[in-house]
Amino acid sequence: MHNVVQLLARATAIVGGFVLVGLVILTTVSTAGRELGIGEVNGSYEILEAGVAFAIFSFFPICQLHGAHATVDIFTLRLPVRGQRMIAAFWEVVLTAALILISWRLYEGMLRYLGNGETTLFLQFPVWWGYACSFGASVATCIVGLYCAAMRVGESITGRILLPVV
Repeated sequence: MHNVVQLLARATAIVGGFVLVGLVILTTVSTAGRELGIGEVNGSYEILEAGVAFAIFSFFPICQLHGAHATVDIFTLRLPVRGQRMIAAFWEVVLTAALILISWRLYEGMLRYLGNGETTLFLQFPVWWGYACSFGASVATCIVGLYCAAMRVGESITGRILLPVV
């Protein structure tokens, strides 16, 4: 199971990385065009807005799997290992619940925009497309989050290390 979750997290991050590189190129071309007097890329802000949201959700799974989120553990480092594992499991469950909530709200937003047919100003592409892409990445995040929460709870119960630590 760990290999499947790891493959999902890595694949999502790779796709997000390609999208992010594309957005950097788009922004560079648009800015250079504006500075050279050619004009900026029409609708670049619209593409950037949807693409960055997707990229953010694409990097969550790999970050979640490796426990690479920012933590403040100045007080918990003095606790026994069992106490540290219990706190880590608690926060993993809370974070996963928050990610599921965000994913649900993305889904609801996607349905709302799908139903009303709203499009972007310049490119006229449906707004729900951006929501759908972000929702897809957020589903991967939720799958990885549920796996990690289960493993962290297992670690706090068994005392064994079940997930890699960065």
